[in-house]
Amino acid sequence: MKAMIFAAGRGERMRPLTDTCPKPLLKVRGRPLIVWHVLNLVRAGITDIVINHAHLGEMIEQAMGDGSQFGARIAYSAEGQALETAGGVALARPLLGEDPFVALAADIWCPHFDFSQVFDVLQEKDMWGQAYAPDKRDLAWLYLVKNPAHNPRGDFALNSFSIANEGEPRWTFSGIGVYRPEMFDAVQAGQSAKLAPLLREYAARAQVGGEIYRGDWTDVGTAERLAQLNAPLSSRT
Repeated sequence: MKAMIFAAGRGERMRPLTDTCPKPLLKVRGRPLIVWHVLNLVRAGITDIVINHAHLGEMIEQAMGDGSQFGARIAYSAEGQALETAGGVALARPLLGEDPFVALAADIWCPHFDFSQVFDVLQEKDMWGQAYAPDKRDLAWLYLVKNPAHNPRGDFALNSFSIANEGEPRWTFSGIGVYRPEMFDAVQAGQSAKLAPLLREYAARAQVGGEIYRGDWTDVGTAERLAQLNAPLSSRT
């Protein structure tokens, strides 16, 4: 299985930090955010990694290189202008191949996420060994987390491992998911497109599965959250 790390965002809410440093290279506890992810992926045996980038992307390539220093093989999908998440996948599809891949946002911190669990989530057959019809099998599998203070209403409900647009309780999408490439067939390479509308479309068709992740997780979307992660234990709230 291959992985894609979304690293093309401008990081407007992190300015002025991101004026001179791309958000994925900001450090949490002495290590760049994107390096946390690469090391966790390699630990799980996922060594073929695609990284998209736009703002200050050359700095990401310089820092990460070909991935060999981490035991990985890194390929880059350069976007002249950030194409949003689904648009980034569409542009990178030649690098991702035709098998399901795991993708994650570079600007989250989840140091203990075990990526070995992603290999078997998009099953091709049911419990009786019968192949799913194309319109019945899941096209995506999302990992959901408890709603943080900045997203109190959450994003999705979860009913027996099936993602739903409506219902209670609601959970927040962690930014980690597994996807079939054909989910992005309608997005043209070079077109800007967000992921959320696609997820909601396929969730309405009952083709998105998911589960709850209860480990450490932070959306490092602001300078304040970054500072809190890097604060001494005695001063954290």
